[in-house]
Amino acid sequence: MLKTKEKEESMNSKTIIVAPSVLASDFNNLGAECERIEKAGADWLHLDVMDGHFVDNISFGPPIVQSIAKIATVPLDTHLMIERPDHFFPRFIPYVRNITIHVEPQYDIGGTLKGIRAGGATCGLAISPPTSFEEVEPYLDQIDLLLVMTVNPGFGGQHFMESMMAKVKRAAQLRAERRLDFHIEVDGGIYPNTAAIARESGANVLVAGTGVFRAQDAALAIKELRE
Repeated sequence: MLKTKEKEESMNSKTIIVAPSVLASDFNNLGAECERIEKAGADWLHLDVMDGHFVDNISFGPPIVQSIAKIATVPLDTHLMIERPDHFFPRFIPYVRNITIHVEPQYDIGGTLKGIRAGGATCGLAISPPTSFEEVEPYLDQIDLLLVMTVNPGFGGQHFMESMMAKVKRAAQLRAERRLDFHIEVDGGIYPNTAAIARESGANVLVAGTGVFRAQDAALAIKELRE
């Protein structure tokens, strides 16, 4: 099971949370990289799982997540960019705090969200740039986190799509109107300038890969994202 120092505020939707993406780490020194970024102030570690089908890239699967869980002391935020999250999510449940699935593939989304929660993790739902926000609206009362992709999923190093802030603002509006409590997370092209735009739009969880793992001073990079 995941060793964690779970802070109560880590699941508070008003707290700014920085979740560096492990995909941007040096995989030759994966354990040391995760420890380095934790010490620099990361709130969560973001794990991008890709299957080569839903997105045109392959990253890593349960064995790597399990290895990270053995040394991680912050919550693991796992993003399943795969065609069959309904089939594979149980393999990640023992090791992670949150599992986010995508709204685009054809499967039982509601049933999968319930299954993730029943397994003991929190559940998130992700939306890609081309997808209409209306696709996630029916599930907003069933999730702990909404991930608005600010790049097309599959590869790191892309440019931030500011037009996606309309989805972030809509999510924040509906959350308030319906008296819901879920995180609004953004992922893709997140640096201090774009983090400020996302925060002002209503996002409180910032996923950054290159901007943290490859920064000269990771602690300063995290501080700048948060502030």
